[in-house]
Amino acid sequence: MDLDAVTDELYGLPPEDFTAVRDRRAQEARKSGDRELSGRIRRLRRPTLAAWACNLLVRDRPEETRLLLELGEELRRAHRDLDGAQLRQLSAEQHRITARLAREAADLTARAGHRIGDDAQREVTETLHAVLADPRAAGEWAAGRLDRPLPAPVGFAPDTAAPAPSRRPKATRTEKPAQRPAAEAPARDRGGAERARREQHKEADRARERARAAERELRAREKDHETAETEAHRADTRRQETEEEVARLTEQLDQARAQQRQARTEARGAHDRLRRAERALTEARQQAERAATRAEDAGDGKPRSRE
Repeated sequence: MDLDAVTDELYGLPPEDFTAVRDRRAQEARKSGDRELSGRIRRLRRPTLAAWACNLLVRDRPEETRLLLELGEELRRAHRDLDGAQLRQLSAEQHRITARLAREAADLTARAGHRIGDDAQREVTETLHAVLADPRAAGEWAAGRLDRPLPAPVGFAPDTAAPAPSRRPKATRTEKPAQRPAAEAPARDRGGAERARREQHKEADRARERARAAERELRAREKDHETAETEAHRADTRRQETEEEVARLTEQLDQARAQQRQARTEARGAHDRLRRAERALTEARQQAERAATRAEDAGDGKPRSRE
């Protein structure tokens, strides 16, 4: 048994089966002497319905998974290059594929016995957009082991579109457009575009930093939750073991009491038989003595005293 195999097994299960199988695998690891593996297995979190739907999609639709990952690489490349034409083309493809995959995820869960609601459907869609925007999110999703849906991307919006071209202000009636040398205008336009590009990159960096901070906060809260969940599970285990011990001792006590009652009954019966035997013995002795006396008297014709 190893953690990778157990994790792969667990996140392919329906959510209602997750906890029981996880605890059973952790107990098996503990019995085999691997306490560290047992603890790591117990810390695995049960997936939400949305996360489970995303995992089903990866596991049951490998070809479409590959296509979405490739589209994400192309979108991120076009975004970095500020390729407006490519972004417009890929944006249309993005909406078409994510909508179709979200519907397929809902169909897969329905066939598996669960219908996901609007909130879970939205979380599936946000996860798919995160896959397109963030290579790390893409890797997490492609593993098919999500326990929570991925948050909507920050800095790379789901409806990526080409940047709008800058417009020069119209001249007023009293002002004439400034006359620029023919060679100067293109240079200034290039400088403005470069500044806009740098500013856009800075804003993207700031957005990514905010996203990283939010992710760190989320991980901290998840760690707190995992710790509380582990402590609760340990308490439940201790309670279950104690209840089992109480049940075992209670059963033994009931058996001992039954044996005690049986022993008392048998003892009373034995004493009754003993008393009857003693009375019978006394009567037999008395009869023997009387018979002996009569026999002696009959033998010599006169009574004899018994010494």
